[in-house]
Amino acid sequence: MSAAREPAGIEQDAGARVESVVVLAGGTGGAKLARGMTQAYGPERVTVIANTGDDIEIYGAYVSPDPDLVSFWLADTIDERGWGLRGDTFAVMDALRALGVEVWFNLGDRDLAWCIERARILADGRSQTEALARLNGAARLPARVLPMSDDPVRTWVRTAEAGWRSFQEYMIRERASGTIEAVEYRGAEVAQPSPAVLEAIEHAGAIVLGPSNPVASIGPMLAIGGLRSALVEAAAPVVAVSPIVAGQIVKGPTAAFMEHAGQPLSAAGVAALYGSDLLDGVVADEPVEGVASLLIDTLMSDALERAAVARASVEFALSLPR
Repeated sequence: MSAAREPAGIEQDAGARVESVVVLAGGTGGAKLARGMTQAYGPERVTVIANTGDDIEIYGAYVSPDPDLVSFWLADTIDERGWGLRGDTFAVMDALRALGVEVWFNLGDRDLAWCIERARILADGRSQTEALARLNGAARLPARVLPMSDDPVRTWVRTAEAGWRSFQEYMIRERASGTIEAVEYRGAEVAQPSPAVLEAIEHAGAIVLGPSNPVASIGPMLAIGGLRSALVEAAAPVVAVSPIVAGQIVKGPTAAFMEHAGQPLSAAGVAALYGSDLLDGVVADEPVEGVASLLIDTLMSDALERAAVARASVEFALSLPR
């Protein structure tokens, strides 16, 4: 996996007023915004804190879907499907099926190798942060991607139809079906953010919550008390980019999670979930009463739009009092 190249027509903003941008990301929306940040400001200025509540151990590998998704986006190796590595093969999954294994969680061969190596590093006693740093170092990825914690946190979803399921079982095996009755972030009550995460927040010039699922992707991060308090107490302004575009969700089951949380499918609902103690502003295509709002198109359908949303979000954050 090689380091990303900047698309034609995008220039990194060498004269930007911010030296360090922190992005909280989980899923495709957050990963796309993180990519836009590296395009706008250069990868050396960007640190991404990624959700690990979706992690799963399977096939002898340790899979961390959101941090890896972010890494693959930043390296410009993400597959057109929106997950995995571009051009990957699936010989191992096919061989497992031939042996009678129920393969409900698909991993490409190179993706699997990445996750097997993570499992080996963790088995050697290294932390999640160290494991991802080694993987991204081997991929020559210049931007920093940090797991939200080195402690295990897992998102579980209970539906009326299937009962409790891990997030991956709910998403992949159950295809995000059923009525959500409860969501738990198991382990979050004792987990702590890593020193690297706290340092990144402390030295940030701007902090942006990416347009990811507020309950299932950003929620696990904010459920870690030390991480949320670090964001609330940060010197840098904190803004959120709404994942809702023209009243709809671009991808994923965010609508079902918002309904479970008792919030409308709107930027106002997203802001209410995060709380006024945390947010200084919201970036969306609709105004949010009671919160500073930047009204722009947040779809990010190509590289130029990703960079534009990233730059607008940071400049908006820098305009706000903290």
